[in-house]
Amino acid sequence: MQISVNLRQQIAKMCCKSNAMWKSLTSSSDQQQQQQPVTTTTTTTQFTQCHGQSQRHKCSNNNNNYKSQPHFLVRICTLVFMVMIALNQLETAAAGFREGLSGIMESCANEGEEVQIKGIQNAKCFKCTCQNGFVNCDKSCPSIDDCYLLDSKSSNDTCCRKCKGCIYRGVPYASGAEWSDPDEPCKTYKCIASVVTETTQKCYSQCDDNQLTAPRPGECCPTCQGCKINGQTVAEGQEVVASIDDRCLVCQCSGNKLSCAKKTCPILQCPKTKQKQLPNECCPRCTEQREFVAVKGKCIFNNKLYYDKTQFTPDRCTNCTCLNGTSICQRATCPILECAPEFQEEDGCCPRCIVAEVRSECTAQGVTYMNNETWNMGPCRSCRCIGGNIRCSEMRCQPVKCRPNEELKVPAGECCPKCLETAGTCTVFGDPHFKTFDGKFFSFQGSCKYLLAADCYGHNFSIRLTNDGRGTRRSSWPKTVTLKLRGLRINLGQKLRVKVNGTRVTLPYADHSSSSSENGHGHNVSIERLAEGGIMLRTELGLSIEWDGNNFLQVSVPAQYKRHLCGLCGNYNGSGRDDLTGRDGHSHSDDEVWHFANSWKVGGPKSCSRLRDNIVAQPTCNKRKPNFYCRPLRISEVFGNCDSRLNPTNYIDSCRMDVCECPTGSCHCDSFAAYAHECRRLGVQLPDWRTATNCPLGSWRRNATDANYRGNSFYGDPSLLTGGAGAGGAYKARRRKQQQHRLQQQQRRRQQNELQENEYIKKHVPNKFLRPRAPARTPPPIH
Repeated sequence: MQISVNLRQQIAKMCCKSNAMWKSLTSSSDQQQQQQPVTTTTTTTQFTQCHGQSQRHKCSNNNNNYKSQPHFLVRICTLVFMVMIALNQLETAAAGFREGLSGIMESCANEGEEVQIKGIQNAKCFKCTCQNGFVNCDKSCPSIDDCYLLDSKSSNDTCCRKCKGCIYRGVPYASGAEWSDPDEPCKTYKCIASVVTETTQKCYSQCDDNQLTAPRPGECCPTCQGCKINGQTVAEGQEVVASIDDRCLVCQCSGNKLSCAKKTCPILQCPKTKQKQLPNECCPRCTEQREFVAVKGKCIFNNKLYYDKTQFTPDRCTNCTCLNGTSICQRATCPILECAPEFQEEDGCCPRCIVAEVRSECTAQGVTYMNNETWNMGPCRSCRCIGGNIRCSEMRCQPVKCRPNEELKVPAGECCPKCLETAGTCTVFGDPHFKTFDGKFFSFQGSCKYLLAADCYGHNFSIRLTNDGRGTRRSSWPKTVTLKLRGLRINLGQKLRVKVNGTRVTLPYADHSSSSSENGHGHNVSIERLAEGGIMLRTELGLSIEWDGNNFLQVSVPAQYKRHLCGLCGNYNGSGRDDLTGRDGHSHSDDEVWHFANSWKVGGPKSCSRLRDNIVAQPTCNKRKPNFYCRPLRISEVFGNCDSRLNPTNYIDSCRMDVCECPTGSCHCDSFAAYAHECRRLGVQLPDWRTATNCPLGSWRRNATDANYRGNSFYGDPSLLTGGAGAGGAYKARRRKQQQHRLQQQQRRRQQNELQENEYIKKHVPNKFLRPRAPARTPPPIH
C-alpha cells in the first residue's frame, strides 16, 4: 500500500484547518520558525509544511474559535494522524518486501553463470547467478548504512534506496560525490546527504626538495618522485595514511609519484549523539537512517528546518548557509602537526603542538633509531624518527567483495587482502557420477579405462580412471586411479592399496627427491591417511587427489591450470556448457555423454571389465526402492541443514540411479558421502550422518541388506520396499502374479533395449571402433 503525497497534504491541511492545537509547534518570530524541529516521520513533516507555507495563517486565525469547536474534532484529527503513521509503516514494510526476493530457492544447472529472472518486479535491479545449484541473487546498490537522510521512495521502478543528494550552483550532485574548483584546485567540495562541505587542502611532503615536483595546472599539491613513504613502497593507485596519529593525512600513488594532502571531515546531517568514530578511520559516520519528504526551498539539518538563504552555525567552528535545499558549510582544515598526540593541546577549533625538547633519536620496542631513520613494522606499517618523535604510516585497504569461485586471502608479504581463485575440484562417486571442474554433472557407466584429467598444454601430469562393472550388466564403479607425474607413476587401488612405480608402499609415504636424481625428474609427493577415512595425495604442483579406497574420488588443481586441462573432468575454463568436449574438440550434448566419454578411452580391450557396454539402456528399477533408500538426502537435519547452501537435487538423482543395480546393498551411501564431502568443503558443520543413516566408513568391507536400514526413521516406511503388508493366500497369489508380470515386462524391456542398442550401433558407431566378432561368442567391447 502506498499513500500519495497529495493525499497526505490534504489530510494534514484538514487537521490544520479544523484544529488549532498544532499552532503551538510554530512561533510568531521568523527565527524560531527557522529552527523548528522536524520529526523523523513523513507524516509529521507534512504538518510542519502546513505551518511553514501559506496555510499557517489559517491555523493561527482559528485559535480564537477553538473553544467553540467540539472536542471530538481534536480526537478525529489525532485518529487521522495515527492512521497516517500506521499506513506509512505498512508502506515501508511493503517497500522492504518489494526490494528483496522471497520464496522457494530455485534450482539451476549451469554453475557460475548469470541467470535471467523473468516475471519478477524490478528484475533488472538484481544480478542472479547459479551458485551451488541454487539461483543466488544480489542487489548491486551503493551502501547507505551511514546515510542519515534518505530520499523518499516515490516510484516502484527505483532499484536502490538513495542518500539525499545536493545542488551546488545549480548543478545536482549525488551523495558521496567529491569535486574541486578548477580555478582553485586546493579548494574541494564533498556532498553528503544534502550537505556540501567546502574545505581547503593542506599539502604535506616527506621527500627532499630535489625529489619534489611542483604541482601542474589543475593540481593542488607537489609530488614526490617514486611512491615510497618511510622506506615502504606504495603500490599504484593505493592509498596510505601518512600518520596513524592523524588519519586524515592521506597519500596516494599515481604515475609513480606520491602526493599527500589533508582534508577536513565532511559535515554530517546527524546529531553528535548519532555519530560513531571507528578507531582506524579519519571521519565519523552516522549510525541511523531517516527518510524525509522534501520541503521545497528549505534545508533540513540535524532534525531542524531552515529557510532558504538562512545562515546557521552547527558548532563554533562551522558556518553554514541554506541554498536551494542544500546546506553549504565551511570549516577550516586543521594544520599538520609534527608532534605526537601527547604533546598536543586544544587551541580553538584545532590542536597545536606544545613546545617540547627536540631530541635526536627515538626508541621503539627497545630499539634506538636516529633522526630520519626508517623501519618496517610488518607489511602494512612503517615508521620514521622525526625530531625524537615516531611518525608511522599505514597502508589503507579498500573493501573487496569476492565472486563465488574466489576467496579472500592476504598474499604472503603483502598488506591488503585480495580475491584469489579457489582450486578447481572434480568429483567422481557412485555408479560413476561426475562433477567437472566447472560444476557440470553427468553420469557414465563405462567399464574401461579413461583419461580423467590431464595438463594438455604443459603435459605436467595425467590422471587415468579405471571403472569396474562388478558383475553388473549396466552399472560400474571407480576401481583404481593412476597419476603420472614426471616419470613417477602412482596407483591408488581398492581398500587403500597404494603402488609407486609398480611397488606397493605403506602409508604415510613421501618422495622429496630433487631434480638432480638419476631419472632427471624432481618429485615432491606425499600420501597420507585422513582422519575421516581415505587417503590424500599431494604434489608440489598444487595438485591433490582424495580417494576413499572404494568409489569416491576428488581431484583438486590450482587456478594456474585454468583452460589447460582436458578429459572427463572438463576443460576448467569457468563454464560448464562446453565440458562435454571430446578428444577431437567436438562438443557433445547431454544425450551424447557416451560419445564424449568413449573419446577419452585409453588402454586396450584388457582394461575393460565387460566385453561390451550397453550404451543405450539406463538402470531401471521399482521407484519405491529409490524413494526408500534416498530419502535421507531430503531431510535437512541429517546433513546439518546443508540444503540451504548446496542443492541436493543432483545427488538425489545419482542416488536413485545407484540403488537400481547395486551389488553391495549400500550403494546409496556413495551419494550421501559425496554430498557430505561437498557440504564440509563449503564450511557446513555436519552431524554424525553416517551413524544416523547406517552408512559406516569402508562400506566395501561388507554387503548390506534391507534389514540394515529397516526401522530407521530417516529412511521412512519399509513398505516402500515390499509394496505393502498383508497375509493369506490371496495376498501371496497376487504377489506371485505381480512378480510374473514384472518378469515378463523386464524380458520385453531387455529385448527392446538390445534391439535399440544394435540399431544405435549400426547408425552411429564407426566401423573402426568395432572388433571382428568371434564365432559363438558375445560381441567385444567398443573402444
